Amino acid sequence: MAKHNDTSPEGRSVRLLRVGEQVRHILSELLMRGEVHDDVLTSHSVSVTEVRMSPDLRHATVFVKPLLGANEADVLKALRTNTAFFQKEVAKRVKMKYAARLKFLADDSFEEAAHIESLLRHPKVARDLGEEE
Repeated sequence: MAKHNDTSPEGRSVRLLRVGEQVRHILSELLMRGEVHDDVLTSHSVSVTEVRMSPDLRHATVFVKPLLGANEADVLKALRTNTAFFQKEVAKRVKMKYAARLKFLADDSFEEAAHIESLLRHPKVARDLGEEE
């Protein structure tokens, strides 16, 4: 029986992605079910868009987006206030040597993509791109 090899760079990166996705699912579930006793979090729909694990799996950067971007600052503050609860729940459900420390950040990728899209639609840029083809 072949032993799973996490020592190669590919094995480590797959493991980081797998654990990050596992943590993302757990946090999404906690938020969706309203298991956090926080008025801000229970009154907002929050998407956990991505979780990036550090190579040693001790730190997790959690990217979140409130539905329609509503009250993002308040939602981030509430998530950060409840970090200990989330860390405890994640530690209970993910089998790891250490409980990962969570850091919540706003996911700005949607705004960045929209900005790039608007730049590409600019007439001058569109004209320049058209000349290359």
